[in-house]
Parts: sequence; structure tokens; C-alpha cells
Amino acid sequence: MKILAVNGSYREGGVTDQLIACMVELIKIKQVDIEVIQLRDYPIEFCLNCRECTQKPGTAPGACIQQDGMAALVDKIESADAYILASPTNFGSVSALFKRFMERLTVYAFWPWGAKIPKARQLKKATKKAVLLSSCAAPGIIGRLFFHTMSQLKMTAQVIGAGISGRLTIGLMANTEKQQLDEKTKSKAQRLVNNLLKSAT
Repeated sequence: MKILAVNGSYREGGVTDQLIACMVELIKIKQVDIEVIQLRDYPIEFCLNCRECTQKPGTAPGACIQQDGMAALVDKIESADAYILASPTNFGSVSALFKRFMERLTVYAFWPWGAKIPKARQLKKATKKAVLLSSCAAPGIIGRLFFHTMSQLKMTAQVIGAGISGRLTIGLMANTEKQQLDEKTKSKAQRLVNNLLKSAT
């Protein structure tokens, strides 16, 4: 079993990093393989909206014309059994880093010229699972109800063919400059890991 975590946080050592690190430690205790992609360090460019990757039919992701790290990342997505998708909330939605990654997932669409709307390449029922993680300065319940971060993370999971095994929004991130995870959040992380591992086997 292999888990792929994709982190859209800008801040090294911030709350999102801490939460993922906590979950990585818990997953490794279970002797499960996990790889973390830090989008802030990963070499992918912006989508060009050329739709070249959407023209050929088939269930496999299309090929992007850009020669960067996205093809390798798509291979990692395809070979993973489960996912952790994480982003802080910036201006009510995922970070620009995560949004850039989302847009490059256009390779998962079949949209030939002349078609009014794209079709998902993976039409079968989602068999893989994902945990969604977000954070915001507002109280967590406000972030879940009124911001778009969680819905965009959910859309990302759906595009790559994953159902949702759990989600967590951490609020009140603006209280201190260097926020630290509390024990309550770590306990929630443990439950998320347990549910992900159980649902993905």
C-alpha cells in the first residue's frame, strides 16, 4: 500500500506542515509507505489552457506538452492507493500553489474540440480514498461552511478518482505567529489515519 500526500502550503513548518508530519509519523508506525509532495518546492508550471492533453480518448491521463515535473507527479497519483490533500485557506479558497496543481489535473479530462463540456476519463466508481485537510484564520466551522477550500480539495479527489474517507478544517490560525498543533488535533489526525488505512485496504 502506498499513500501520496500533496501539500499546498507556502509556510515551511506551519500548521499544515505539522499536521501532515504528524500523520506521516502515524502512517509509518503502521509500516505503510507514504510520500509527501511539497508543492512549494515541486517543479510544475501553470496550465496553458491549450487543451492538448484532453484531445485523445481513453481512461489514462492525457499527456501535457510542458516538460516539467507534472508527468512524474501524475505517475505518482496513478500508482498511489490513497491520498492526503492539504491546503491552507487564502482569500476563501485553496492556495495559489494548490490551485496551480488542480489546473494541471486537466489531463484527467477528455474534451475534444467541438464538445461543449469535458468528460471525466475515470468514469468508474472511486475505489481509492483521500483525506482532506484545510486551515483558516476563522473558526473551523466558519471555514467549513463559508469558504471554498474544502470543496476544492474534494473536487481534486474526485478528479483523480478518489472518494473521501475523512476531512479536517483547523481554525483560528491567526492567533499566534507560530501556531502549534494541540493534542486534540493530533487525536483527530490519528482517527483520520485509522479511517484512511481501513478504507483503503
